Amino acid sequence: MKKIVILGATSAIAQSVARNFAADGASLLLVGRDEQRLTAVAGDIVARGASEVQTYVCDLADHGNHEALFQAVPQKLPCFDTILIAYGTLGDQEKSQASFDVFKKEFDTNFLSVVSILEHFARVFEESGAGTLAVISSVAGDRGRKSNYAYGTAKGALSLYLQGLRNRLFSSGVDVITIKPGFVDTPMTAHIEKGPLFASSESVGRNIYQAMKKKRNVAYVPWFWRYIMTIIKLIPECIFKRLSI
Repeated sequence: MKKIVILGATSAIAQSVARNFAADGASLLLVGRDEQRLTAVAGDIVARGASEVQTYVCDLADHGNHEALFQAVPQKLPCFDTILIAYGTLGDQEKSQASFDVFKKEFDTNFLSVVSILEHFARVFEESGAGTLAVISSVAGDRGRKSNYAYGTAKGALSLYLQGLRNRLFSSGVDVITIKPGFVDTPMTAHIEKGPLFASSESVGRNIYQAMKKKRNVAYVPWFWRYIMTIIKLIPECIFKRLSI
């Protein structure tokens, strides 16, 4: 039976993933910074069939909290075998352009804090010779665009880092899964006008669950984003820089 730690468990996508694993009877440790919301999510996951649900309150973006997190995880959920990192921020591009501190915070939350957590659990799984590290990155990291390059830079760095981590851990029997969602209708994107390419958090969560079960290296969710991003990456830079996207 799977024992899964979900970091950023109150996000809409993370909740959807958790519900799918709960239906399998998995044990879960839900980590997030809002205790009240964690408790509500935990109750929902128990009702959906999870064999065990624990919670732990932590602001994951704050590196100073990570040592306590590393101590708490094996105590809360012994013999855990899967980590899903599902937290992040979609910052304001114009504010990032106007302030290096804002840009730095975006990069720190979406990349550096994630690396801090992954390096620790990579060592844990490396020593045990098994385990799965699944991380939500983004299609925004596949090519820099003027509309969101602060966010895209962080996600691009994260995807590249995960390539190296996957290469490092392959011989140890540890799986590293890079998840690249496209546009998802969640509270984080509430301010963005929705179009036909937007997917629901429920369908994206189900896709992520399936990718984790199949232990895919890189999963674009929904699937068609792989082809969209392939086309976008093939556009010559001399043309791409003129586009308003």
